[in-house]
Amino acid sequence: MTQMVPAPLNTPTVPERMVAAAGLALSLAIGCLPLRSRIATIHAVRRLPAARRSHVERLNAAVRYIIPTWWPGRIACMEISLATVLATALTGRRASWALGARRMPDAAHAWVETPEGPVGHDVGDGADRPYTRVLAVP
Repeated sequence: MTQMVPAPLNTPTVPERMVAAAGLALSLAIGCLPLRSRIATIHAVRRLPAARRSHVERLNAAVRYIIPTWWPGRIACMEISLATVLATALTGRRASWALGARRMPDAAHAWVETPEGPVGHDVGDGADRPYTRVLAVP
């Protein structure tokens, strides 16, 4: 009889979850502001040193881990990517917030970019219809 062993979960550490929670709270708080205000908030961290992709991936996973199921509003790619950028800034590093679009079917998407590559840029059903970056901040 073959016994299946579950794969170990990559549960974020408590400090990562705390920073992610602060980033998500900030993201949801400024989410009701106009886009230009959110962009100005991200511009404030442009002088920080760039974050490594592995660091941003861990924070992105922590943000996704701590999303409350009871939240009545929207928490999707824009809020998650903004929370990841803000959490990265709270750790003293910088990542870029990218907004993009694609055609046929029309869709918009937000993700995080580092010098080493994108984070949260899930290809999913768009392997043959990639997203085009329209804006990257900072």
